Amino acid sequence: MYPVKEKLNEVRQSLPEGVRLVAISKFHPEEYITAAYEEGQRVFGESHEQELARKVQSLPQDIEWHFIGHLQTNKVKYIVPYISMIEAVDSLKLLREIEKQAAKVNRVVRVLLELHIAEEATKYGLTLDACRQLLADGEWRQMSHVQICGLMMMASNVDDEAQISNEFQIAADFFDEVKRDYFPLDSHFCERSWGMSHDYHLAVLRGSTMVRVGTTIFGPRVY
Repeated sequence: MYPVKEKLNEVRQSLPEGVRLVAISKFHPEEYITAAYEEGQRVFGESHEQELARKVQSLPQDIEWHFIGHLQTNKVKYIVPYISMIEAVDSLKLLREIEKQAAKVNRVVRVLLELHIAEEATKYGLTLDACRQLLADGEWRQMSHVQICGLMMMASNVDDEAQISNEFQIAADFFDEVKRDYFPLDSHFCERSWGMSHDYHLAVLRGSTMVRVGTTIFGPRVY
């Protein structure tokens, strides 16, 4: 078996205080998650509804599951009963659907708004202006079953560390703007989710509070 426990602890020991690890377990077998769980890891990230549902049924109930991929509105109803956080809300339409489905099961679902800062067109997320518009319109204020807890983004998949750091800094500055303008007294709006296996060391220098690391911990994905 891949040395999950050793790799997990290497990553955790490299994180400064106040930065949480989301262990990205998608496409990895349940015994790998169990190994990480035995070391005290409780937050795991998945991006496929059916795989997530299977793992939720078979693994410990105190795991905090984060949905990290692009989420289609027609899948929301399946994950809302048990998901702890939806990290990639990229439209008002999706936010409305989460509110609707969470109300049906009387839950409050924590979410992050996903920003599109990277230069790749393939990435999802709100532009900074679109995010400003969504917040300014204010419909989210009437949603009692959704709690906006912060922002998430992915940097460009490049080798240029200066570019990656700059994109993280843009996100950090934008977080400060949004916090000031819309959530100044809301302690729940505190999460800055950026940084993955290849760039999380740069992300923590730019204010990340939550890094999403999979391959470094679990090895190559098993499709």
